[in-house]
Amino acid sequence: MRLTIKTRLRDFIITTDDWVFAVADYTHQNGVRSILRYVPDKEGERLKNGVRYHKLDFDDSFTFMKKYRPSWVKDVHIVPFDQVKQVLNPARRIPDLIRTSPEVAVIVQVLLDGGIPLSQIGITGSHLPGLTNETSDIDLIVYGKHWFKARDLIAKAKKTGGTICEINDEMWHRIYNKRIPATTFEEFILHEKRKGNRGMVNNTYFDLLYVRDWKDIKPLLPGVDIKHQKIEAMVTNADYAFDAPSIYKIDHPEIKYVLSYTHTYAGQAKRGEHIEAEGMVEQIGNIKRLVVGTSREPENEWIRSLTLCKA
Repeated sequence: MRLTIKTRLRDFIITTDDWVFAVADYTHQNGVRSILRYVPDKEGERLKNGVRYHKLDFDDSFTFMKKYRPSWVKDVHIVPFDQVKQVLNPARRIPDLIRTSPEVAVIVQVLLDGGIPLSQIGITGSHLPGLTNETSDIDLIVYGKHWFKARDLIAKAKKTGGTICEINDEMWHRIYNKRIPATTFEEFILHEKRKGNRGMVNNTYFDLLYVRDWKDIKPLLPGVDIKHQKIEAMVTNADYAFDAPSIYKIDHPEIKYVLSYTHTYAGQAKRGEHIEAEGMVEQIGNIKRLVVGTSREPENEWIRSLTLCKA
């Protein structure tokens, strides 16, 4: 009998070595596709139940894995199913955080008051494994179609002048410098502010993240790289623009979809808008798609809404 583990994007897993991984996507065939985030370390800066952990950034996680588990390293980290000790469910963490985190409680209450079911709200990032520190942001999840209503509720809450507010200039610069996008700061802000999925509560930054309902999950098969290309096209469907990867169906004579694997370009364009995109063209069967984010900090890959920029 073939062992499998039921996980989806933004869940966390803990291995038999007590390594903590963030699940990277929805498709898991030979193991859980994920990225290593925390490892036990006596000198670590994070503390949980008397055990210290060290947080690894993206590049350091690959260095660590190549040294200690090289066979698990592909485009992401493939954790064998039999090495998974525990799956951390983002929705199950929310009740505890409502009691212990005033900031999380404020955001969740806005969503609950607006009719979002508690079962459709989760949290990821350092809050999920309980490894936060004083600089931790809040990475809140809302599942499926409820996400769009949740975004509207957050936008409405920002306008009331209450605890939830817009991001200040200092935080926008921090986000921009962290993302290192291939666009100017002015263009970055133009796109980001209309997305409406970021905010601040009690001077803490939060992000409203999209994850698919179980019924909407479909395997996304890998393609074969062809060439680097820049295109212009009209977006004909943006239902999964805030997913990971972000998916934009386009009207183009050669390419059918634009995919983005970097969070910077999630929600970057709406249906009916003309976009410019540059990235790697992949072939999968008889379909070609343009992939943005083939590296952690893509210098020559982007998506921009020409419609928005020219408005």
